[in-house]
Order: sequence, then C-alpha cells, then structure tokens
Amino acid sequence: MAEDEVRSILQSGVSAGCTEALFVFGEYAEEVPEYRQMLAELGYSSTVDYVYNLCEMAIEIGMLPHTNAGILSYQELEKLKPVNASMGLMLETVSTLKAHANSPGKKPDIRIRMIEDAGKLKIPFTTGILVGIGETKDDRIASLQKIAEIHEKYDHIQEVIIQNFMPKPGTEMENNAPPTKKEMMETVRFARKILPPDVEVQVAPNLIDPYSLVKCGAGDLGGISPTTIDWINPEAEWPDVEKLRKMLKGLPLRERLSIYPKFIKKEWYGEKLDVLIRSLADNEGYRA
Repeated sequence: MAEDEVRSILQSGVSAGCTEALFVFGEYAEEVPEYRQMLAELGYSSTVDYVYNLCEMAIEIGMLPHTNAGILSYQELEKLKPVNASMGLMLETVSTLKAHANSPGKKPDIRIRMIEDAGKLKIPFTTGILVGIGETKDDRIASLQKIAEIHEKYDHIQEVIIQNFMPKPGTEMENNAPPTKKEMMETVRFARKILPPDVEVQVAPNLIDPYSLVKCGAGDLGGISPTTIDWINPEAEWPDVEKLRKMLKGLPLRERLSIYPKFIKKEWYGEKLDVLIRSLADNEGYRA
C-alpha cells in the first residue's frame, strides 16, 4: 500500500475508536522482483524501513503498532522494537509437516529462533499454534510445551493463539477438512494447562464460535476491526462488540491494548510510545 492509503486507513481506525494498527506481511516478499520494484517506487530499499515509517505514522495518528512481518533477524527486530507496542509470529507447530514443504520460513527452528530473539530484546510478543494442518495431538502438546519453555526463560509472551486452520480455494490444502469443535476445545484445554498462568489463551471469534472455547480456558478474543477486513481470512467477517457480547452469553468483556498491562507496568516499550500508551491506558493498564 502507498503511504497515503495507509494513512487513510489509520485515520479511519482512530475515528472508529481503534487503538491498534496491525502490520502483516507475507513470507520473504523481497524475493519477488515486482515487490522489490514496488518498494523502490515507494522510496524504500527494504520492508523493514517501510514498516518502520508506517509505525511512526501510526503513532503520530494515535494508534499502537503491532507488527507481524514474518521471519525477522535479531537486528530487524531490534530496529522495529522502538516503534512497536508489541510484535508477533505464529509458531504454528514444532513438527515438520507436508503443509509447510514449500514455505522455508515455516521451519520450526527458524520460528523458534525469532520468538527467542524477541524475548532477548524484551519485546511483548504474540505467538500461537495452527490446528488442522496435518499435525497430531502430540504435536500440539509439544508445540505448546515449547512456547511455555521459551516464556519461562524470557517472560515476554503475552498470549498464545489457538487458531483453527481454514481451507482456502485455489490452494493445495483446499480440500482438507478444518479441525472439529471437539479438537479445538481439547487443544484450548491443553493450552490452558500447559502455558504459564500469565500467558493468555486467545481464540479468533470470526473463525469459530468463542463461547465453548472460553469455557475451556480461553481468555482473549484478539483484535476485531470495524473498518477493515481480516486480511488473513478475508472470507470471515469480524463480529462487532455487541455481537461478541451475544456470542459470549453474558460473560464479561474488557478491552485491552495491543500491549498487555503487565508489560505497560514493566515499561517494555520505547520512548516513542510512552505518551500514547499513557493516554490510552487506565490505571490498571487496560483501555481507558
């Protein structure tokens, strides 16, 4: 997107009451010549430089950046940290699967390295596992145990997403069945049991009815948007807040920021974010 287009989206978000700007990128986009040409036309030599400026723009407009740009080096994470309230990367699984055969950035050791690098840099972080891509129950348990192990070492993981795989037309896995509700409930129970108490379990309310999963231990519904689609799952419409309340059948909802209260109190954020975070957060670190 051109910067003017991004600015327009950010301004619409602020007007709608949003507080988070989520920057999401595909895998190794710079390997594509057309993408490199587009970057050059925008005036950038790298995606990291591009997203850094967009994050600064978001802060200026009044939104907290959260970048999930795929695989980043330690140096790239270090560069983006001052302009991000939090960052993220799905682990997906610790197993080597056929589903990831053509995706070099999905190799578990590469993803684990980046999650650990974020811990070394004290970046509040989101990760998660993808359910229904050919993994076994034991794979899911092992993946959650690895995430717990990393968090116990670096104390930086905010929440772990338990995301159900959604087949997409035109892809190699278009005919694969998504996980069942029973499998998702079981995996959320595993997650709540395996992960440390200060790591929240998140589910996506536009991909699955969240009520039964909240009853199994999920405590976070991620971000929803009144102004944009879910670019990862464009076929799945975001619920609005009132619909979420109905879906939760009376369970209480409380809005948080893209940086959890724990990390606001620890001041795990850069000076560029200080004024904005303090203006958006209440005394407990939730949305004022």
